[in-house]
Amino acid sequence: MGSLPPERRFKVSSVCIIGAGPSGLVAAKYLRAEKAFSRIQIYEQRATVGGIWNYVPHSSPTAYDSAIPQTNPFAEADRPIWKHSNASKILGEDKQEKAAFLTPLYDRLETNIPRGLMGFSDLDWPGDSQLFPKHETVMEYIEQYAEDVRDTISWRTQVLDVQLTEDKRWTVKTQEVSHGKPAEVREETYDAVIVANGHFNIPYIPEVKGLEKWSKAYPGCITHSKFYRKPEHFTGQKIIVVGNSASGVDIGAQIQTTCKPPIIVSSKSESFLLDAESTKKLDKPPIAEFVVKDRSVRFEDGSRESEIDAVLYCTGYFYSFPFLQSLEPPLITTGEKVEHLYQHIFYQPHPTLAFPVLNQKVIPFPLAEAQCAIIARVFSGRLSLPTEHEMRQWELEWAKSNGDGRMFHVLKFPKDADYINMLHAWARGADAHDRAKQSSGHESDGVSEGGAVGKTPPFWSGREYWTRERFPAMKKAFQDLGERRHNVRSLAELGFDYEDWQAKQG
Repeated sequence: MGSLPPERRFKVSSVCIIGAGPSGLVAAKYLRAEKAFSRIQIYEQRATVGGIWNYVPHSSPTAYDSAIPQTNPFAEADRPIWKHSNASKILGEDKQEKAAFLTPLYDRLETNIPRGLMGFSDLDWPGDSQLFPKHETVMEYIEQYAEDVRDTISWRTQVLDVQLTEDKRWTVKTQEVSHGKPAEVREETYDAVIVANGHFNIPYIPEVKGLEKWSKAYPGCITHSKFYRKPEHFTGQKIIVVGNSASGVDIGAQIQTTCKPPIIVSSKSESFLLDAESTKKLDKPPIAEFVVKDRSVRFEDGSRESEIDAVLYCTGYFYSFPFLQSLEPPLITTGEKVEHLYQHIFYQPHPTLAFPVLNQKVIPFPLAEAQCAIIARVFSGRLSLPTEHEMRQWELEWAKSNGDGRMFHVLKFPKDADYINMLHAWARGADAHDRAKQSSGHESDGVSEGGAVGKTPPFWSGREYWTRERFPAMKKAFQDLGERRHNVRSLAELGFDYEDWQAKQG
């Protein structure tokens, strides 16, 4: 991932974290462990932790407040959906409305990563949870993880704008989420900002010949996986699912049980997940044209399908930060990647702005820990960064070797595993810095009378590499069990035993 010459060192006092999803909570824990910051503040627009893991019902699969095609990464702040609280029925109180923010979470979502690999390093999963947990279990797990940093969270608070000040600090404008008269806009200044608001908000629906006319002729028939909730919405319909990454494979398998067979799956490349062969599924190349007559589509191989009831795009999302549009150079141009970052984390011109877990095709929770360990140590002054020029060179070289655009932040195995271990080694460099300062007679940055500082990030051994490489096959074996899968608690029950595999290697 590149050398890390000790050229620039920072030491900040106050840190703002945007978002109380998994990455924001991890950031708060790793910052607090440094014992170096006077203030750690999380702003969360919801009334709960969890971010993307908050389930929000959606009564139909129609794209909500989204253009078709959707090719613009620039958007305003999230708009809340107002719902009546159940408390009014239970307590006999006046009806209260609470704000919800739409996420892509659907009714029957189960993780595609086994819980032993996807969890936080310092919190075990409930022993009775299934091997690939349901989304409700993940949410409960995150809520438990959040317990010791809840005091840092300002709830129902939306970040409107973040700007760099003349003295290289960050002015953060916030507003309480309210229904009716807008609340007062507040403004506070921080030494550093961690942007942990996720990247599953602005759907990407590509421009295809005839798509816009087709959508206007048949309103509600073009939609995106962000708005999918349950397969019954497509009962008896002729459906095309576009895309075969995690959401496309899982949603397609669900819709296949209710739609008019066969379900049509349009994709441009082979999926990294193992998808079961089925006579109820018809694979097609990308769509070349939408034809209004007969509700038809033409595919790139020249074949056509007519009387299509709905097309569901599982084509991912844009990176978008509506509260950071004043930065120069800009973070977002096409929305396919985040520009001017070092190691996918630090904004090169002003590295006191950091972004955990922008990467894709990764295991998010351990990656959040590894990246936030680096962020916390850099902000506490225990780790250094290269010069801006050297960081820019890293970005150019990474784009050349890994791909630019949508491929820039993709870390396919084993790149993701190697990256986690590189970050672990980099984080441990802070310990060497501390020892050097102590031996020279100086108190180490961040070390207090309370003793050791800093949380140790994950390190992946052979077991994690073995599991990571095989998890698509593990997920398929799990799914093949049907309803019996809910009783599976270990990989061995699926026929995957690391010790047995290791013994056979000699």
